[in-house]
Formats: sequence, C-alpha cells, structure tokens
Amino acid sequence: MNPRALLNHADFFKGISPASIDALAGILIPKTVQKGEVLFTEGQKGYSLYLLASGNVQLSKSSAGGREAVIKIIGPGEIFGEVILFEQESYPVDARALKRSLLYLIPKHQLSCLLENERFRNDFIRMLMKKQRYLTDRILSLAAYDVEDRLFRFIAEQFGKREEYFVDLSKREVASAIGALPETLSRVLLRLKRQKLLSWSKKRVSLAKGFWETNDDLYP
Repeated sequence: MNPRALLNHADFFKGISPASIDALAGILIPKTVQKGEVLFTEGQKGYSLYLLASGNVQLSKSSAGGREAVIKIIGPGEIFGEVILFEQESYPVDARALKRSLLYLIPKHQLSCLLENERFRNDFIRMLMKKQRYLTDRILSLAAYDVEDRLFRFIAEQFGKREEYFVDLSKREVASAIGALPETLSRVLLRLKRQKLLSWSKKRVSLAKGFWETNDDLYP
C-alpha cells in the first residue's frame, strides 16, 4: 500500500483534509524492520515519528525493578513516537517490532515545517487528541475491567470481531498488553476453553459461534 492509500484508509487519519494527507505523504521515509528489532529505546534522542504500515510494534517501559510494562501494541495505520514533537526530545518508551514490519519515518524537522500551516496544524492536533483519548480509555480499562474482559476487548481492537483468528503474538505478549501476569492469562484461557467460549492452539484463536453478537452489550 502506498503512503497516500495508507493515510486515507487508517482510522487514525479519518477526517483530515486531502491537502494535509498529501503534505504528510510527501515527507514519509519507508523502513522495513525484522521481528525483534528495536526501533528506539527509552531516553534515546528522537529525530523521527513513526507510522506503521504493516506488522506490529510493542511500546513498553521498564519499572525500577526491571519489570517490563507494555504500554500499547501498535497496529497498522497508527503513529507513535510523537511525544518528541512537543514535550521532550527523547523517547519515553522502548519500541520493538513483534514481527517483520513496514514503517514510515516522519522526520521531526520536516513535520515541524508542515505544522507552521494552520490547517495542517489543526488536523494534526485532532489526530493527537484522538490518541490521547485512547490512552485515557486504556487506563480506565485496567482499573474497571477484569482480565477476561480486557482480553476480549484487546482481541476486538487489534483483530476485529470474528470467530477465527491467526494471532502472531505470544501469550506472554498478549498478557503484557492487557496488563496481566502470564500465569493469570493462562488460567483465564483454561477456564474459557472449559466453557467452550475460546480456544487458543498455537497461533490459532477460535471463539464460540455467535460470541460477539451474544455479548454485543459488553463489547460494543
């Protein structure tokens, strides 16, 4: 998918003007990374934002005790690393590719030049506010929902509402993404399998027929 098509199809960019899409597409630099490759580390000075075209990237932060906390798993069409534009010069998290991924670098200097245009600046601020709402919702989710609920919400958000999935993430990575211990997720998966609601075999995840329709009030 070419840069303009990616920007036009990504939910994150819906509603911004065609002129802003063209301006942003004109400064993108493609970069392919392999599974496990580190894009940047916490504290590293940043010169680019990133737009993910394909694959998955994990954003994480290490606690004082050395435990890794997953902040978000980035999916295609999402921007990350944007904090270096306004708040600080260095990245506040680690970013690592979970699979072979195609990204587009958005150079900080060129983007700063585009932000001098009022219309582009307003469009870009709207995009950032949308992402901020996501992060706020995630904090509320961790506080309000149990591990089972967070698992189903993660599946719907990352992969859509279907009954069969190919999940190219480990159970440990999913546990981190939903703020759960791997052992806790394993117990939840075992219970869901006994209830015939969800089964996870290798990389294939299957949900009970009609699961999303039956639970539409819980996972709208």
